Amino acid sequence: MHKHPSFDIVSSDGTELAGKKIVLCISGSVAAYKSIELARLLMRHGADVTCVASKAATDLIKPSYFKWATGNEVITKLTGNLEHIKIADYKQSNLIVVYPCTANTLGKLANGIDDTPISTVLSVGFGSKIPIVIALAMHEAMYKNAAVRKNMEFLKEKIEFIGPNMVEGKAKASEPEEVLDFVLKKFGSSSKLRGKRVLITAGPTIEYIDPVRVITNQSTGKTGVLLAADLVSAGAKVTLIYGAGKESPPKGVKLVRVETSKEMYDAVRKEMKQKFDIVILAAAVSDYTPEKSSTTKIKSVHDKITLKLKRVPKIIDIIKKIQKNVFLVGFKAETNLSKEKLVNAARNKLKESSADLIVANDIGLSKYKKNTNYINVIIVNSTRVIQSGWHKKSDIVKFIRKEIESVIR
Repeated sequence: MHKHPSFDIVSSDGTELAGKKIVLCISGSVAAYKSIELARLLMRHGADVTCVASKAATDLIKPSYFKWATGNEVITKLTGNLEHIKIADYKQSNLIVVYPCTANTLGKLANGIDDTPISTVLSVGFGSKIPIVIALAMHEAMYKNAAVRKNMEFLKEKIEFIGPNMVEGKAKASEPEEVLDFVLKKFGSSSKLRGKRVLITAGPTIEYIDPVRVITNQSTGKTGVLLAADLVSAGAKVTLIYGAGKESPPKGVKLVRVETSKEMYDAVRKEMKQKFDIVILAAAVSDYTPEKSSTTKIKSVHDKITLKLKRVPKIIDIIKKIQKNVFLVGFKAETNLSKEKLVNAARNKLKESSADLIVANDIGLSKYKKNTNYINVIIVNSTRVIQSGWHKKSDIVKFIRKEIESVIR
């Protein structure tokens, strides 16, 4: 199947919205023509945009224009294909933007009325808790109408509003660039990280005993993958060197797949021929590898076999030798240590590798083993020690990112 030409612009200005599905609802305001520009701006930052247009909007702009802009089919009516469920049911989209939003559409959302494609999509999205952003556009007197204000008051804790610009007696819809900035910030855009070149390693490595059998560890790669995704949303240019992890790599990264510790070591050296601002080594690289791997499957006829292992070079030890001024973040996993000993282990690692931050955690705790989606990390740098407390990994990566942001230049 041929790719629609409009997809050629995707991520041309950034990858912050890579992998994000955004529903753009266009109601019947004269500002509807600006929705075309907004759709294109969202796409240029990586988003996949589907337009839902009201009849009043299509009286002003033909649906084919929205199809041209986004490359996706435009929803102008609901059919037996259940378009509203496909785009607005639980986890079907990442965000619904109403731009421009009339007083009529606002009132229907606030009062649970769903008699148009837009109001039905909003009703489903509201119920499934997909985030909704509304950019209002109407005459100033309508904007000050007590009923409109009541609807806004009811919705203000449940959805987000982008305030209109009061010009010439009208509450004019915000400009597309203003809406784009709002959306980017909502997904975690960061002025300090935007444009930074970041190298991340993630996942376990596997070391071959023979073509069938391997030595590995229980890392899933989740923390590294989530951190890579979060940095993409922040606006960073992320290269992810990913081992044999179970998690799907995020959209928007330059992905380098590896298996063994040697492949990861070599990939890091190769990628670092280019300059990076930040290097984050979150991979669970094997510490030892077989001294000699068998080229054929070892027969299972022996009562015992002896396996000789040799130490694997530490990737963290070469980073500052390749790029002296790169900001280096290392990870340190230990088992069944007191907090004091874990901090000391992290400090030793910090000194040995000339790292700027070490993220340490204890993977031997029974609390962690019961649910590995929750972790408690300690971040150590040259001046302080901070602890996250037990949280989901998706929250922990934001904690790590925030600490990186606070200290990088």
